[in-house]
Amino acid sequence: MSVSWQSEEAPDPVRISALGWLLVLLRGLPLAVLVFGGLLVLLALRLIERPVFGLQRPVTPFITQFVCRNAFRILGIRFKTRGTLMRQNGAVVANHASWLDIFALNARKRIYFVSKAEVANWPGIGWLARATGTVFIERNPKKAREQADMFEQRLLAGHKLLFFPEGTSTDGLRVLPFKTTLFAAFFSEKLRKDLYIQPVSVRYRAPIGAPARFYGWWGDMDFGPHLLKILAAPRQGQVELIYHQPLKVADFADRKALAAAAGQLVKDGHLRALNG
Repeated sequence: MSVSWQSEEAPDPVRISALGWLLVLLRGLPLAVLVFGGLLVLLALRLIERPVFGLQRPVTPFITQFVCRNAFRILGIRFKTRGTLMRQNGAVVANHASWLDIFALNARKRIYFVSKAEVANWPGIGWLARATGTVFIERNPKKAREQADMFEQRLLAGHKLLFFPEGTSTDGLRVLPFKTTLFAAFFSEKLRKDLYIQPVSVRYRAPIGAPARFYGWWGDMDFGPHLLKILAAPRQGQVELIYHQPLKVADFADRKALAAAAGQLVKDGHLRALNG
């Protein structure tokens, strides 16, 4: 049984015109150079950074930001943000609509993603995820204590972790209820009193004339065709990030209350942007 969100309607078919294939080349080649060239630079710098600074990454996150921000310029997707970035220690949570979320959220803020362990083995995306310091977790109760300790180490090192509490991506037209599991790590005695959670609403606007869910990537959709569809689009749309007021973990009784409050902020912000 799939744990991914599934739409009642089948995904829109991918049809690429002759002009579209030309755009795939014109956008795809520079994008590949940017992403994999940036990866090589990051890995080279990490050879120096890691033995000197350990968990700390004072330089390489700026490479990630540069790559992600310029990826949108190459694609022609407008990038917009609202709200103030959190300065306190803690984590960021957001709704999840597309693999483009990774580029969008990295472009604005130096963060480290929390992802399911399977992603580490995905071609391309897995390599990038490992290189940029992603925290991989397994759906295995036997690993719960080990993973909680890893969370603590990263948060105590000042890393801002980012995860998608919906547990799946959608078509970008909705926000699903937030799962509470990962919120539990923030209630440890070492962390609770000093940490904050910043909710972020991610909203995509489709190109003019395209279906509203154009950028959505969900269910069993393959990455390759979805990437080609975006590269081939004659006109592009917009991604907007809305940063909400951070929530202090100590102000909430438990993980369920914190997850509910964060989820409501994200949902309300997404709805306002959807109707705006």
